[in-house]
Amino acid sequence: MKNIFLFSITLLLTTLFVSSCDKDDDAPPVTTTIETAEELTTALDNIYASAEAPGFAVSVVKNDAIIYQEAFGKADIAAGKDFTNQTLLPIGSISKTFIAAAVVKAIEEGYFTLETNINDLLPFEVNNPKQPNTAIKVKHLVTHTSGLLDAPDYYLAAYHILPGEDLTGLGAQILTEIGAEQRQTIALGDFLAAYYLPDGEGYSPDNFANTAPGNTWNYSNIASSLAAYLVEVATGKDFKVYVQENVFQPLGMDDTAYDLADLDAQHVAQLYWDEQTSFPKYTNDSYPDGGIHTSNEDLGKYLTDMMKGAQGQSTTLFSQASYEMLLSALLPSGVLPTYVGENQGVFWFLGNGFILHDGSDPGTACDLRFNEEGTVGSIIMTNMDASTDEHEEAFTEVATAILTAINEFSDAN
Repeated sequence: MKNIFLFSITLLLTTLFVSSCDKDDDAPPVTTTIETAEELTTALDNIYASAEAPGFAVSVVKNDAIIYQEAFGKADIAAGKDFTNQTLLPIGSISKTFIAAAVVKAIEEGYFTLETNINDLLPFEVNNPKQPNTAIKVKHLVTHTSGLLDAPDYYLAAYHILPGEDLTGLGAQILTEIGAEQRQTIALGDFLAAYYLPDGEGYSPDNFANTAPGNTWNYSNIASSLAAYLVEVATGKDFKVYVQENVFQPLGMDDTAYDLADLDAQHVAQLYWDEQTSFPKYTNDSYPDGGIHTSNEDLGKYLTDMMKGAQGQSTTLFSQASYEMLLSALLPSGVLPTYVGENQGVFWFLGNGFILHDGSDPGTACDLRFNEEGTVGSIIMTNMDASTDEHEEAFTEVATAILTAINEFSDAN
């Protein structure tokens, strides 16, 4: 396996989803072949028939309304269970955009600012031994410019198979080979302290870049969860509870949670390495960076609100000014690598006129995006794997075909 996120395909997919409102008004009309929901369903049925995905779900939002929301294939092949709009699966790093919402909410409530030194909040100090005289600020964590790095072996070992799951199958063996044991979850604060404190079992100088905060972009899952922990410490509320009260509940995301135990097991998708190999249920000690389980239906509510926020038309989660903070460029020009995008908001990526994030974990790959005007957006959720080069290529092919079909449909509507 390689790193569990999909930035290498972000720009490719973004270039495919260009809404009609972004086109030259004087240009000749584009002839579409997918104009109705029925035609889009037929196109997606055909994509599914030739894809290596067990199942997938798609939403299209335009002008503040969900204009299409359907699911295809199987949530559980062996059980013959259909993938539906209520099927639940982890969305990987799209979960970081929920850390973003929590950070912005905590800022609005006065707990800290983007300029706050993280050591003014934490119960333990995080210091870069290669840059001992520099301060890491909240803004550095939420833009991946903190100088805090992921040690791949430590991060992969943070994945663990839930107690009671069968360890005899090939899927369990694959997880075990990357370092995932069957065990209980380590508390978030303990996991982070073990990584960042010199006496911690996961500590190494290699956990830190030799660059001052704000100067260099390095994507870090663990530093993202450190941002979530700041919210937990500053507010005095468990991070899961804070997100539940301040994001899930206001949006009516009633079937969304971090812990599988909090969800209806009948709606939870089986995750697949391939169509013959399923994974046992697992989680991650660094859960805020990728641990949200949700459905196409619930994620559609979230996408719709983010799009309204981009228009300055929502106060559901926080003020219009806070939505603007969430989605505005925070980095100096040239800091973000071009293969990722043009700039970054609070965890959200900005590029080619779009605001987006994707996510991947073993057995799941998802994509969420909308144009910067907030008028058109989409969701792709699938229980296929994209954690190897070969599997990522397969997901890219499916996602490219889906986004091409969505593009035609959204232009016509």
